[in-house]
Amino acid sequence: MNAWVRRALLAFALALAGCASVPPAGRTPEAPAAQADTGPQAVIAGMALDPQLELRILALDPQRVSDSDVRQVLAHGPTPRIVALHGGVYPVHLLMESFSRFLSGMGYPPHKLRHPGDGRLSHSPYENSLQIAGLIAWYYEHEGLMPMLVGHSQGGIQLVKVLHDLAGDGVTQIEVWNPLTDAAEPRVSIVDPFTGAERPVLGLKIGYASVVGSGGAALMLPNQWSMVRRLRSIPNTVDDFTGYALAVDLIAWDMPGAGARYQAQGGARVRNVELPAEYSHVFVPRTSHLARDPALRVWLNAYVPGSGDPPPAEGRAADNSLWAADVWFHIKKHWVLEAQKVVRARRELAQGQALAPAGTLRQP
Repeated sequence: MNAWVRRALLAFALALAGCASVPPAGRTPEAPAAQADTGPQAVIAGMALDPQLELRILALDPQRVSDSDVRQVLAHGPTPRIVALHGGVYPVHLLMESFSRFLSGMGYPPHKLRHPGDGRLSHSPYENSLQIAGLIAWYYEHEGLMPMLVGHSQGGIQLVKVLHDLAGDGVTQIEVWNPLTDAAEPRVSIVDPFTGAERPVLGLKIGYASVVGSGGAALMLPNQWSMVRRLRSIPNTVDDFTGYALAVDLIAWDMPGAGARYQAQGGARVRNVELPAEYSHVFVPRTSHLARDPALRVWLNAYVPGSGDPPPAEGRAADNSLWAADVWFHIKKHWVLEAQKVVRARRELAQGQALAPAGTLRQP
């Protein structure tokens, strides 16, 4: 029995054993955002953006984002939160932390990867999915950008559950969840930062979400029974969704020709991507090493889905590079789209009213 199979069987046994919570990160919570009195679109109007930076953001091509685009333009402008959801076996959260270090190594602002309350880098699949849905609504209302979601293993199942919650699948209302107080607020609606109108949390649409290695043994756990028939069905509460499956995955029960594919219920763009058989279900998110290799960083930033160009490294040096490259491509794409949406909204506001003074409203 080779080492990969031994690791997979061990992880399978642990998955059936139950859950383990992640210790608090012990970080000081971020201060709440200042409340400006500049009207219902204050979040967008109050962002301190240089006009030249706005022009550079608008000039970006979402399909072709270079390293300099990331570090010299995007990282200085509006940046959406990334909400990562890790698997359910301790210490799998450390692997999603490796993915967060990969993103920050590629130029993503680190504070947009951390929970603003306790500093954690990923969420447990044992958190209530309604709480995560309410958290997304809070981020959108207070920061003016829709978060992106990435889930691994059982965390991917929980991610799809959040999408179903937002679609009202068995849910009639969702309370806003405040990450700074770590408690629900007594309301089920938000003020849309773009329209200024009050709207329910139900029906919010995520720009980008992806899962890897989700399904199989984790669906046997009581907290995921409701997802047995819903996991592969993606509702209309996400624009772009990618489901990654290993060619051979004894834990997620993915095998060549198994036919377990994600499908759109409505207008979501759903991709199914098969990763190499040598990838490990447990270790797919271990990617921080990729951002430390200059040649791999060049390849990762130049990667386009379907290009077929192999990474400039082999063996352990290139472990999980295809997954990392594909996810990074889509994160950059939606980062650009979200930032451009903010800039265009600011310009529309400027035509109709004076913008709030720079710094009136601080982004958390």
